[in-house]
Amino acid sequence: MIKTILNLYKMKYSRLLVFFLTALLLMGCKKDKNNPGYNYMGKYDMYYTKFYKAYSPNPVFSNKMTNQLPAEGAVPRGKMPFPYKGATVADRAQNQALAGIELLNPVPADEQAVQEGKIQFGIFCSDCHGTGGKGDGHLYTSKLFPAKPTSLVDAYVQNKPDGEIYYVITMGSISGLMGPHGSQITPENRWKIIHYLRHLAK
Repeated sequence: MIKTILNLYKMKYSRLLVFFLTALLLMGCKKDKNNPGYNYMGKYDMYYTKFYKAYSPNPVFSNKMTNQLPAEGAVPRGKMPFPYKGATVADRAQNQALAGIELLNPVPADEQAVQEGKIQFGIFCSDCHGTGGKGDGHLYTSKLFPAKPTSLVDAYVQNKPDGEIYYVITMGSISGLMGPHGSQITPENRWKIIHYLRHLAK
């Protein structure tokens, strides 16, 4: 009998304890989603870090701008700056020839690279140079582009080293008729396009 009474008391207090803990838990919930509730990390902890929106004024910097330009000469992670530049035609011709000597295609010329190069060629090159690379793309045949683009399957291009073609894709042609595509096509895909051009010429 005594054991039964003790068990009843235990059950009663257990339920009371569960009720109390549940109530305590619910007290921590708030409807205000902008208020995370209570914290105990101190006034100057990271909970209280002040942030500034991208285009808001910022008293931390001397120019009072939050959205700062990268430091001069900064290179994005995983990117390498293109070493061959030059403003004048003579500089570009010299750098193009130098790139032909110094740059070697690091992408293996396997079937996968050729097929991926074909896709990239279709996206970036075929409108001007044509699907067959003969310079008869839609922009020229529809008279939207005044000059006939260079044939990529003729000896003039095919006799150039890979590095020189890579330079032209990156920086554009010396004549200026072909614009630079370095910002649009990744370095790896530029090399794959060159593999496809070699395949196309065959």
